[in-house]
Amino acid sequence: MARKIFQSEVVLEEWNGSSSLELRKTAILSASPSLLIQRSGSRFRLVGRRFFDAFVPEGFPSSVTPDYVPFQIWDSLQGLSTYIRTMLSTQALLSAIGVGEQSATVIGATFQGSNLDSNAKMWRLVADFMNDLGMLMDLVSPLFPSAFMLIVCLGSLSRSFTGVASGATRAALTQHFALQNNAADISAKEGSQETVATMIGMAIGMLLARITMGCPLAIWLSFLSLTLFHMYANYKAVCCLSLTSLNPQRCSIALQHYIQTAQVLSPQQVSKMEHVLPAWASSWSLRSIKLIHTRVRLGVRVSSLHHTEIKELLHLAGANNNDKKEKYLLVEREGTISVIVQKDATANDIFQSFVHALVMAYVPDQESRHLESMSWMDKHYECFIEKLKISGWKTDRLLSPSVCWRANWGSRKTD
Repeated sequence: MARKIFQSEVVLEEWNGSSSLELRKTAILSASPSLLIQRSGSRFRLVGRRFFDAFVPEGFPSSVTPDYVPFQIWDSLQGLSTYIRTMLSTQALLSAIGVGEQSATVIGATFQGSNLDSNAKMWRLVADFMNDLGMLMDLVSPLFPSAFMLIVCLGSLSRSFTGVASGATRAALTQHFALQNNAADISAKEGSQETVATMIGMAIGMLLARITMGCPLAIWLSFLSLTLFHMYANYKAVCCLSLTSLNPQRCSIALQHYIQTAQVLSPQQVSKMEHVLPAWASSWSLRSIKLIHTRVRLGVRVSSLHHTEIKELLHLAGANNNDKKEKYLLVEREGTISVIVQKDATANDIFQSFVHALVMAYVPDQESRHLESMSWMDKHYECFIEKLKISGWKTDRLLSPSVCWRANWGSRKTD
């Protein structure tokens, strides 16, 4: 009697979620006999989940305490009553401004989320720029009576986004300053400092308003001069920060220097080298600097890759399944390194995957990138991590936007 022969094929599953504990399978990919992508779930469900994630913390409900939900329900209800009373007691203009502000708040929290933490310096500057822009619109609005409502609403949108970005980055910086678990004390003292600065500013502002009264040119010159000084002071403030957490840019700077010199830069040294302005604003100064982190895509959605990349991934998944089990896969196309994170990967695994991708992007020879980067990781990764810790860096996780797309791979028997 002939024995039935089974063959095995590599299967790659795509998962989506805001945390490793809240994942949903969205697709299954296989390459036998040809590339096949089977999607599960509907687009409406993904859109609905995206909408839900705009209002709850990442990883909800496992990322918060049990009393979070009842507190937020009652807090929202009391806030609702306040807004209703405000609507009844204000004019339509203020109501329109309020709606614009709330919309900007939700949109900002939805589309930036944890990116505010990973780029705290940049978003602090962006927040202040948006606040200045809102004030400028308020000053310009009387000059355009026909577009007064539109300009005022745009100004309120800018200031509302300022509140989202400024609040989130302030929390991240407060945690950075708190060496003795004294974040609450630091936050309270910062409030006192701002109160004093506000009182002094009001006094000087009233004096300046009296001096420039009836002179539009003097008002504009004073406003623009103070705005430039405001942005300069904020830029100098964020440049003073020596954050010890590793985001993609700081990790890239530290790794490139280590590969070249076998020495790890301190947080103070890296802070002098990193760019705090948005990419579009600082591109002119980056032409002579090779920032390899810009060529790494962390947490890529598998089904969004090119077919050639998916086939290479399936091949790598099969090799990884038989060899040592890394919690990530790397695939390169046109100089860009895509990182596919496994479903149950930890924060340390994600950190390791990003470092591996940086090393792979640093290797100039495209043909030997995989082998050379794997060799470097085997020989130097542990030493690199230890030297980072000695230099004062936090290596427990990479401070990056949340990895929402993950994957799982293995083999299954076929006839």
